[in-house]
Amino acid sequence: MIPGHKCMKITFLIPVHNERESLGSLVEAISEYAAPYEHRILFVDDGSNDGSYEAMKDLRERFPTVDIIKFRVNLGKSAALAAGFPRARGDLVFTMDGDLQDDPKEIPRFIDKLNEGYDVVCGWKQARRDPWHKTFPSRVYNWFIRRLFKLDLHDINCGFKLFRMEVVERIQVYGDMHRLIPVFAAHLGYRISEIPVEHHPRRYGRSKYGPERFSRGVIDVLTTLFLSNHRDSPGHFFGRWAFAFAALGLLAMLGAVFSWSGAASGLATIALWTLGIGLFLAAGGGIALALVAESIVSLRPPLDPALYIEEEHLG
Repeated sequence: MIPGHKCMKITFLIPVHNERESLGSLVEAISEYAAPYEHRILFVDDGSNDGSYEAMKDLRERFPTVDIIKFRVNLGKSAALAAGFPRARGDLVFTMDGDLQDDPKEIPRFIDKLNEGYDVVCGWKQARRDPWHKTFPSRVYNWFIRRLFKLDLHDINCGFKLFRMEVVERIQVYGDMHRLIPVFAAHLGYRISEIPVEHHPRRYGRSKYGPERFSRGVIDVLTTLFLSNHRDSPGHFFGRWAFAFAALGLLAMLGAVFSWSGAASGLATIALWTLGIGLFLAAGGGIALALVAESIVSLRPPLDPALYIEEEHLG
């Protein structure tokens, strides 16, 4: 239970890239459904060029709850959240998209679910109003997430989420890892749940989804799986792979010896020797270097998105 339920403070953190037409209706709806709570609406303008920033400034004049961070260039949702989380205030942080597909009327339901004893509540777009080329890859992605991480969530891609403040204070967001925040939270022992939410078709603007997003998501999953299981003991992971490659290399070389001493052709002997040497040299080399690099990136301080902030208007 959140102490002082009706007295708690909420920050709505909303990354925006070219969503000018949606912003006014979004602020009005948030203000209506979050009225019982002290709240701020923190927009992060992620390099918009359609007048979104000017619309935000106009809304700030009308609604004293509106705060703004403006990036000089487009950095992506993870960078927007990484810049917004340290500037969020209060007890809870809502993240949501700025395109009106997330319905603010769900706000009380998120809070009620959190009050059941959870630390993170994720939205589940059970009836998703998007074209098939967005919904099908998302379902495949979510299916893998559930099985890889044993996390009972149907829609980890949904940007509509509610966090206790301590969760966002303890999680580092970098690269494109924003969609996997619940995985990291669960790994730290926080309690995760979800609720079905109403999802609306896009009314304005264009979707930011592209084929490259799915490929980035797969890489993020592999990185998260590695970091979740081997971040503190990567030698165990690489040792098993190195042993397997070395064993296969030894078998190939033994085959080359028997081939050379038997009736097999010289070409087969050369091929087996080459394979054996290659396996010894490979012994996890390429995969190890890639994953070690990911581990180092995750441990070093990431590039601070604050370097790209052109203006801030915070209450």
